[in-house]
Amino acid sequence: MAGKMAGLMADFGHYTHAVVRGVPASLAKEALRSSQAEVDLAGARSEHEAYVQVLGTRLGLEVVELPADESLPDCVFVEDAAVVCGDTALITRPGAESRRRETEAMKAALKELNLNIVEMTDENATLDGGDVLFTGQEFFVGLSKRTNQKGAEILADCFKDYAVSTVPVLEGLHLKSFCSMGGPGLILIGSSEHAQKTLKIMQQMSDHRYDKLTLPDDLAANCLYMNLPNKGHVLIHPTAEEYPESVTVFEKLKDHMLIPVSNMEKAKLDGALTCCSVLITKRVDI
Repeated sequence: MAGKMAGLMADFGHYTHAVVRGVPASLAKEALRSSQAEVDLAGARSEHEAYVQVLGTRLGLEVVELPADESLPDCVFVEDAAVVCGDTALITRPGAESRRRETEAMKAALKELNLNIVEMTDENATLDGGDVLFTGQEFFVGLSKRTNQKGAEILADCFKDYAVSTVPVLEGLHLKSFCSMGGPGLILIGSSEHAQKTLKIMQQMSDHRYDKLTLPDDLAANCLYMNLPNKGHVLIHPTAEEYPESVTVFEKLKDHMLIPVSNMEKAKLDGALTCCSVLITKRVDI
């Protein structure tokens, strides 16, 4: 098993494809949010364009861009609609009723990429991908306002090769509202009391050892890590304009290519950097 796990860790972050979705005009007024902040639609669109350009042009991923759907104001936040690991895609049942139809276009796109599709059809289950942290060795699932125990059980059933542990998310929207992976075996975590407490629970439940990098701002701990040919370790992180203190912490990651991408408008809707893409590893059959 150790050999297999070492192999899996070596593959961690080797993404080849990303699924993203356009920003509907309805996002500004109708997308769900926990604050009353005014969203600048043009700003959100230009941020998203820059994000997609980093994935495709700068990093060389194959980007599948789904059109925005005006009847789904939150549809840009594609991460919640699917959890992809290896060649299996779990199509979720998002916790917010207004978001359930977001999974339709996602399912079609993932089918097109020849992934094995598993659908969460149980009407008692809810799961948002933003509550799912895959470490390369196991899954942690946040039990939140959007994700329940039944949803976590279906995920565990779908990805039987990996341990799945649940942790309570008592503050913030999702588990990944205050953490994400920063590299193989490295968890980025916010400095708030509840973030640190959640990490302790995760460490206690796990058979694996993780290093942690604590960021002063919880939302700054949500980053996109990749390990790409010719680029090595890559971390897409929020900008100094948004989180000046946290950005000085990222600079400790000397082995990473650090790419700041602004997320100011989408953050007003509780959207973080991981929310706007589903990353996929397609093996090349030789």
